[in-house]
Parts: sequence; structure tokens; C-alpha cells
Amino acid sequence: MIDLHCHTKISDNSMTTEEVLKIAAARGVTHLAITDHDTTIGLREAERLGRVYGVEVIPGIEISAYDHRRKSRAHILGFFVTQGHEAIDKLCGSLREERHQTSFQMVQQIMAAGYNITWEEVIEYASGGTGVYKQHIMHALLDKGYTDRIYGELYKTLFYRGSETRAPGIAFVPITYVDVKNAILAIKDAGGIPVLAHPGQFNSFDAVEEWVEAGLEGIEVEHPLHSHEDKTKALELADRLNLVKTGGSDFHGFYSDADTSIGDYVTKVEWYEELKKRKTRLEV
Repeated sequence: MIDLHCHTKISDNSMTTEEVLKIAAARGVTHLAITDHDTTIGLREAERLGRVYGVEVIPGIEISAYDHRRKSRAHILGFFVTQGHEAIDKLCGSLREERHQTSFQMVQQIMAAGYNITWEEVIEYASGGTGVYKQHIMHALLDKGYTDRIYGELYKTLFYRGSETRAPGIAFVPITYVDVKNAILAIKDAGGIPVLAHPGQFNSFDAVEEWVEAGLEGIEVEHPLHSHEDKTKALELADRLNLVKTGGSDFHGFYSDADTSIGDYVTKVEWYEELKKRKTRLEV
């Protein structure tokens, strides 16, 4: 099985890279893309551990981006990227720092609202990673008994009041995400193949043709949050615009917002072969 979307504790998975690879091996996954948010820091270690557990690790990234024209978020996956490449570090370094500082501000607002947590407690949940995410804040609140799940009513109260309106919650602090076209270019500069992640989540189908002109090479079809309609739209765009197709579980361990595990959503073998061919052609 080939799963081309998976995170580790380096970003916002509750599990370490080794724990992730143990699960992948146990579930029969032969190829796993490690696509931590906005960083390639853990890729060499992931590749080493992959050899230990008999799983081929595809070095990847998922860049948190923004479409300024449509005023909506977008995530861009990059496959076969070079770890530590200057283009990615330059683009994403300030984003990682801003996310961490924004999380600090959100924790202060949560404390001011009467919740008994501290910044020091929250940091512990993010140890070994690149910074604090909302999931780490929620984990601290869960362990203090304020909620029984990471994603639920408390998450909405604090961060987004409504999933449809995305109205800000009482602790919401905005982040300045990188421009989506710059994300595409940075991945290509780092030798990678840029692929639009879960277009159904942010309803970014109408932007795909424009982003292809900017260098987008693929689109994620199989994803836990994709409906049948989303998959159909993604397949139609892939065929019409000559995009490679991918699929993955988007696994976040205990922090996953869907009840899925590694290997539940996969990339077909023929899709993966086309991805590798695309990589070879771009290197020529």
C-alpha cells in the first residue's frame, strides 16, 4: 500500500516518527510520504527509520498557504523535496515562528477566559516538534477535564464558532499564511512535485487551473474528508489538466479529525508510478 499523506510529532501528530512507521509497517504500508506542516526537518531521520521498519519513506512537506484572490486557505503537498532546501526554509521559517507565537497569544486568551492551563503545560505536548499547534492546546484542556475530545464544541468555542461560517472563537488569533503560488514555486525549487492537498476541504477546485499555470503538478483525490463528489471533481480536473493523482490518510495520530489510520486512504500503484515519472521528467 502507498500512503502519500502522513504527519509526525515534528508538526501536529501526537506520535513520533518511529511510532508512525511502526504502525505503517504493521498495516502493510510499503511506501509512506512524511508530509509535516511547513518543515522538512525530520525527513532524514524518517528515511533512516523507514529502512529499519521496511517502509520506503517519500520525503515530503505540506505547506499551509493562502489564496489572496479568493480569500481562502489552501494546502500544498510537496513530494521528493530536498530536506533543508533554502527555498522552503526561507518561505516557511517565519510561518512556523508566527504559528508558535500565535499559539502563545491564544493560550493567554484562554487563560483569561478562566481555563486553568499554562503555557508551560501546553509546550510539553509539543516537545520534539517545531512549535505549538491548536491540537496541543486542546490536549492540555482535555487532560484538565474541559473536554473529552480534540475536535468538538470546545474547539469551536475557542477557535471557530461555526464550521460553515468559520466565525472566530473567543481565543482565535489569525496567522499570515504564505501565498499559495509561492508555496508551489518553493516546492519546485526544492526539487519536489507540488500537489494540491484535499481541495474539498477548502473548496479550491475552481482555482486549480490557475495554479497549474503557476506550476502545480497534481491533485489529491483520496482523502478522509473527501466526499464522493469531491473525488469525482478531483479526478475530472486531473484528467483534463494532466495532473498526477495521489491519495493518503492525512494521519495525525490522536490529533486526527477523522477516525482513520495509516493506509486507510491510499495512492494507486499506477498513480505513484506516474508521480515518479513526473519527477524524472522535471529533473531533465
